[in-house]
Amino acid sequence: MIVVVVSSEDELEKLRHIGKICANAIQVMAKAMEPGMTTRELDLIGRQHLDAHGAQSAPEVCYEFPGATCISINEEVAHGVPGDRVIAAGDLVNIDVSASKDGYFGDTGASFGVAPVAQKTTRLLRDGKRAMTAGINQVKSGARYALIGDAVGKFAKKNGYTLIRNLASHGVGQSLHEYPEEIATWPNRHEKRLMKEGQVFTIEPFLSLGATFAEDDDEGNWTLYSEPRALTVQFEHTLVASRSGPIILTFPD
Repeated sequence: MIVVVVSSEDELEKLRHIGKICANAIQVMAKAMEPGMTTRELDLIGRQHLDAHGAQSAPEVCYEFPGATCISINEEVAHGVPGDRVIAAGDLVNIDVSASKDGYFGDTGASFGVAPVAQKTTRLLRDGKRAMTAGINQVKSGARYALIGDAVGKFAKKNGYTLIRNLASHGVGQSLHEYPEEIATWPNRHEKRLMKEGQVFTIEPFLSLGATFAEDDDEGNWTLYSEPRALTVQFEHTLVASRSGPIILTFPD
């Protein structure tokens, strides 16, 4: 069933509101991040921001995730569980924040380098944003979802990167994951669906220096690791498909 989430200005404003809360949480966390801090301490900063703005952590509420935010470092690609791991100089850190308020959900993520940052990491961070933008630029009601993966794949190939091919973008809005359930951010010739007016979804490619898959550690933990092991970045926005193009919901102040 196709779910058109946005059908009024009130719904759009509520989505923008929770989107901004999530985006600002990432900025607050990134500003506070420093070597010697544990990921649990960094997560607490995110939790406090969500609490202060009347929002609830979506992974915690929806999936009983053991943290308010996902914090993944270096070989960790996604769903990193906050804990005792100490953030070190030179680390590549991904922060993913999703939350709900007033019945609406926002989801956004960004990767950061902890100074001093290696040149290859700096380039990867820059190009991760560019890969996301390439996908976002394809969004318009009536367009093919396949255009998103085609554009990201073309960018990755041209610039010598790989893409994680088992972590997809997804619908979001009145729940954390909804239709369209999976949107490939890599070329997918089987994708025939069209973007509908008002659909809300994420664009979140995982750009890597060699990995093509995200795997768990066989112990049932949440954290996913790059396979083969390689630095990987993720940048993510939640947006709405409209006749005039994408309406991005997860801009910070």
